[in-house]
Amino acid sequence: MKLEESSIIVERRYKKVYRCGDSILKVFDETHPKSDVFNEALLTARIEETELDIPSVKGVIEIDGKWALEIEYKEGKTMEELMQSDKGNAGKYMNDFVNLQLRVHSQRAPLLNSMKAKITRQINSLKVLDATTRYELLMCLDKMPVHNKVCHGDFNPSNVIVGTDEKMYVIDWSHATQGNASADAAMTYLLFALRDQELADLYMKTFCTKSDTARQYVQQWLPIVAASQLAKDNELEKEFLMRWIDVIDYQ
Repeated sequence: MKLEESSIIVERRYKKVYRCGDSILKVFDETHPKSDVFNEALLTARIEETELDIPSVKGVIEIDGKWALEIEYKEGKTMEELMQSDKGNAGKYMNDFVNLQLRVHSQRAPLLNSMKAKITRQINSLKVLDATTRYELLMCLDKMPVHNKVCHGDFNPSNVIVGTDEKMYVIDWSHATQGNASADAAMTYLLFALRDQELADLYMKTFCTKSDTARQYVQQWLPIVAASQLAKDNELEKEFLMRWIDVIDYQ
């Protein structure tokens, strides 16, 4: 299969996403683990078995020595594009965004991996943190309630497509787990705060109001999920995430 550069939709540091007819192809770099690509396909298939509207996974293929994930194409704009082009309606978009996240959290998928187990592995892998800090983070994690709600793990406006059919579709399920919804919300808050603190604050207020969750409870998750995000080894985020880890007052 020959892919045209003109058909690129998104380009990231380890993948390119192409439009190919009624599909998109996520083509990963040669160094990206084959197991991660197949795991993302499996996670997406698990989510397809819930009541959520998501683009279906079609398969995993190899293109010029690179592994690629083929997924159903949905016509529309991302929530991020809509928020940026219509900033006067930020409150409306945030309401829709949080309602969709709460719908995700209302689902169950018993075969998904445990969020707690995944975060534990991520924290243990962080050699950029000393052993004492890793231990304190793990003690904080151990004290947090364990739930079994579907959590996206990277829920941000660029991963929500508002379709021409007016439905909202959640994409990119590579970080999905079953776990605590407030941890998922804490991750979303950090992803907003990386780019726009005002939107991050609006998100936190909207999520806590709609979910009837204490802000302080979501905030308890922030150093834990900051550490899990740090494990993704994005140099551009490192300083920001380290600040969240460093300011925690461990008890």
